[in-house]
Amino acid sequence: MTGPRLRRALEGIPTYRPGRPPQPRDDLRTYKISSNENPYPPLPGVLEAALAAAGEMNRYPDMFATALTAAIAERFGVPVDHVATGTGSVGVLQQAFQVAAQEGDEVVYAWRSFEAYPIVAQVSGATSVRVPLGAGARHDIDAMAAAVTDRTRLVLVCSPNNPTGPVVYAEELARLCERVPADVLVVVDEAYREFVRDPAAADGLQLYRDHPNVCVLRTFSKAYGLAGLRVGFAIAHPPVADALRKTAVPFGVSGVAQHAAIESLRREAELLERVEALVAERERVRAALLDQGWDVPETQANFVWLALGADTVAFAERCEQAGVVVRPFPGEGCRVSIGETEANDVVLQVAASWRAER
Repeated sequence: MTGPRLRRALEGIPTYRPGRPPQPRDDLRTYKISSNENPYPPLPGVLEAALAAAGEMNRYPDMFATALTAAIAERFGVPVDHVATGTGSVGVLQQAFQVAAQEGDEVVYAWRSFEAYPIVAQVSGATSVRVPLGAGARHDIDAMAAAVTDRTRLVLVCSPNNPTGPVVYAEELARLCERVPADVLVVVDEAYREFVRDPAAADGLQLYRDHPNVCVLRTFSKAYGLAGLRVGFAIAHPPVADALRKTAVPFGVSGVAQHAAIESLRREAELLERVEALVAERERVRAALLDQGWDVPETQANFVWLALGADTVAFAERCEQAGVVVRPFPGEGCRVSIGETEANDVVLQVAASWRAER
């Protein structure tokens, strides 16, 4: 007996691998620094807003996230009809593929970059065109522009780049936008934008204002600490934003998520104090790793990248033995999220001993 006939595009599709949590241990405290999560608990007002909204879970949420969309528009100084919401920035990313790419089309992005890109591309039926990262684990913008053909429908730019950390500079993104045809959608994935402190870094919103084919993705999962509620958004010009709304899962962003995100925007000043603490911790960790002799790319996100090659899995196992779970990309390197100070210190201890043995 044969089963249903499924799309061939799904054959061999890679499975998204989330950061793994640690196993509880009696001998020491364990930490999860494998998912780029914000280690701080929700701000008190945000938690209260979420709990109050949970009391109405028997009702469908506002499908159009009207209040949240208005709050986002006000915060970023854009028209309301330029905002589209979704289940995290990766959810909006999938919507972008649905509106722009199909079988026979090509999608250009840097590699290594966010591991969801090839998955979402293959689901859409489009062909991935992966452009290797350049020096310093950075996007090679000129090579990406050169990779655009008449079959290209989507260009993805991840800044800061996940999992390596560097940003795309403003002049680089401007150069790319000038070279990409106006009928090709340029998606600037800025999931870690709040952690950026480099004044030369690109700001996707500046490019979006001048280029109707630019769409900017942001999320409440990272800096805002709402990873478990799945709420992200895009800012784009009306034709694109409207198409994103058409392809959104109905009622995908829950009422709890909407209320928590609105309250997070109201309390942004308090929340960004936590972000500053994480940025300071990021700089401390990277400086310590550089002092140990590691070659760590300049990161503007809430993680650092260790290019370990064939030793990647062994290093991750050593970290887990010490009580911290990092995110290995076998054969390439480990992404280490900035977590609690104690967790970061464990990683530094493991890294120091690892270097001493070699």
